[in-house]
Order: sequence, then structure tokens, then C-alpha cells
Amino acid sequence: MNTIAWIHNRSAQSWTEGRWGAAAELALPSDARGLLLAEGVFETVLVLDGRPRLLQAHHRRWGEGALLLGLPLPPPLAAAEALVQEAIARSGIGTGAMRLNWCRGSGPRGLAAPDPDHERADGTLFWLQLSALAPAFGPVTVIISPTEVRQVSSLLSRCKSFGYGSALIARRQAYDASADDALLLSSNGDLCCATSANLLVQIDNHWHTPPVASGCLAGTMRQRALELGLAQDSCLCAGDLEHSTGALLLNSLGCRPIRRLGQAELPGPQGQEAVARAEQLWRRLLNGDDG
Repeated sequence: MNTIAWIHNRSAQSWTEGRWGAAAELALPSDARGLLLAEGVFETVLVLDGRPRLLQAHHRRWGEGALLLGLPLPPPLAAAEALVQEAIARSGIGTGAMRLNWCRGSGPRGLAAPDPDHERADGTLFWLQLSALAPAFGPVTVIISPTEVRQVSSLLSRCKSFGYGSALIARRQAYDASADDALLLSSNGDLCCATSANLLVQIDNHWHTPPVASGCLAGTMRQRALELGLAQDSCLCAGDLEHSTGALLLNSLGCRPIRRLGQAELPGPQGQEAVARAEQLWRRLLNGDDG
């Protein structure tokens, strides 16, 4: 099995009661605000060797994102972990990507928030999907998006919301330019992140990553790099890439060296050396995880 999905039975007493099946078979209500207005948050958790990794950190960010959007807190960590383990057991997927979804369910038309005193019992939706996926370490070519930026002051920049339209546009711009991904600038003009990964740049043998204040998402692997003293917050510009000794795109599902920015080849290790270094760093960040 390459994928398995589950959706919560909203009439059930327990968070772990629901329906298992293929993703295409699990329906959402057509008036769900998460579907119509992207009023939801999600987390993508790495499953490696049959274990969810950094689940506690992902769950904490999931809850913080829900509060930013005015949603109730997602199901507790114990319930999420039990479902992840059941998905692994049912599917036989030992290495993959687990997406946990939490959003507003049926509600009134328009932007007005539901009245919490009269919100229906099925006012939130919880579902997950586990897909087989190998961690990625291959080199990439990137561009800087000519139009899409991360807003420093926006609360949406601080959470992993359903609203990924800007990232989709930037990724399409990259494909149109024969690149693999796009870097996004901050609204203050500095480098911020990629469409679905944090940015690490090596300068003078030290890894630097844009601060959260730049509008980048506080990635779980990025946080591990900071906690372990393997990277530091620094404001970065495009010129820093050109004078670096390496640059990486980092997230829970892999660590990929940046080979070129547009047509310009970046300094630093190339080929298998760069791939090996990226994978070594990524695996070091997973050591001692709380998953």
C-alpha cells in the first residue's frame, strides 16, 4: 500500500474513532470552512523506520497554529500518536510522510467567524494521510520568485496553514524557469525560505538561517539545528548565497543542497560530496528526537 487515510467520526466520543480507507474515498462536507476558506492548519511528520519523528515538536506547532487562526486546539498528542502508529501498522509503510489536518468544519457562508456559543458540534474536522515517501537529498536548482514574498507582519507566516497559493505560484515560476524550487524574499527584502523548506547558508564554516522575524516558518528541523548549535539566526541576502560555501533546503522530509541559483553555480561542494554532507546533517538533526 502506498497511502492510507483516516477521518474522525465527529459523533464519536474518542478522538481515535473514525474511518480508514483510501484518501479519495474520505469525503469532507462541501461547506467546510477549511475547504472553502483554507481555515485550517496541518503538519507533515516524517515516518522513518516505522517511527514518527519529532512528533511532539510538530504537535506543539500544530496547536500554536490553530490558536493563531482562532481554532480550538487539535486532538491531544496521545491520540495523534496512536493514530499514526495504527496507520503504520495497517499500511505497512515504514518510511513516509504523515500529514495531520485540523480545520474549521461546516459554518456560515462568508468570512464571519462562527459564534463559539452556537457553533455546531461538528465545527472542526480532523483527518490524516500517510504516504510512502523516501527522504530527499538530491541537489536542486533554485530561482528567487519575482513576485511572491513572505509577509513579516502576517500571522499566517507563523503557522502551517492550508493557504499555500503563494507557494504554488512560486513553485510554478521555478518550473517555468527549468528550476526545482523558488526562494521567497521577506517583505523587508531579505532572503526568507523556499516554498516548503527552510534555508541554510554556510558562511565561514558556520550555517546561517533567516530568523523567524523574516516571515519564515519556524520549521521543526530548523529549530533542531538552532538548539544543537549547528546553525544561527542571521539576516541573509542573495549576495550571501553567491559568496557562501554551500546552501541547503531543509525540512522534515529531507535536506537538499542548492546547486545553482538561476544559471549561476554556487560555491562549495558539488555532486555526491554535497549530497552526503546534506544527508549527514539531516540525520544528525534527527538524533535524540522526541518522536
